[in-house]
Amino acid sequence: MLSAMQKRWADFRTSHPEMAKFLMFFVFSNGVTLLQLALMPLFRWGFERFTDLVDVDFQVLPVGSDVGGGQYFMFDYAAGAMPAGGGGLAYFLSVQITMLIAQVINFFLQRNVTFRSNTSAWVAAGWYAFAYVIITFVAAAAQGFYKAPIYDLLMNIWGWGQTGEVTADVITMIINSAISFWVFYPIFKVIFSRRPETEETPAAVDQAG
Repeated sequence: MLSAMQKRWADFRTSHPEMAKFLMFFVFSNGVTLLQLALMPLFRWGFERFTDLVDVDFQVLPVGSDVGGGQYFMFDYAAGAMPAGGGGLAYFLSVQITMLIAQVINFFLQRNVTFRSNTSAWVAAGWYAFAYVIITFVAAAAQGFYKAPIYDLLMNIWGWGQTGEVTADVITMIINSAISFWVFYPIFKVIFSRRPETEETPAAVDQAG
C-alpha cells in the first residue's frame, strides 16, 4: 500500500510539479506552525517562571502614533504580564526563539525535500536570513494592532483567564505563521532554484580517465 501511494505521488509530482511543490510547502509549513504552537507557551512559561524578563520593557523603533494617539512601536512589548502589560522581553524572546527554531527546520525541509534545490546552500541561507528579518519586522508591525486586543478580549472581556492567555498565544502565533506562509513561498521559488543536471558525455569521461 505504501509503495502504491509513493508511486501515485511520484506520478503526480511528475505531471504537476508546481502543484506538488505547493502541497509539500503547505504540509511542511503547517507542521512547523504546530511546532511553534507547542514551543511558544513553553518558552513563555520558562521565561516568566525562572526569570524577571516579563518586567523588562522592550519597546523599540517608534514609527508614529497608534489609533489612540499614543506612541506606536515596531516592537511593542511593554513590561508586565498580559493583558495589562505587553509581556516584556520575555514575550519578545519567546516569539523570536520559537520562530527561529521553526524556520531553521523549515529551511532544510523546504530546500531539500520540497524544492530539491541543488544550488549553493550558503547563498540560499543568506537570502533566507534576509527574508526572515524582513518578515519579522512586518509581523511585528502587524502584531501591534491585534495582539493587545486579542489578549484583552479573551482574558478580560470574555473572562477566560489563563485559558484565554493560552488561546491568545495560539491565535497570535497562527497569524504570524500565516504572514510567513504567504510571503515565503514566492521567495523560496527563487532562492531554492534547481539547476538542470548535465550528464558527462562518453568522450569527456574517457578524457577524464
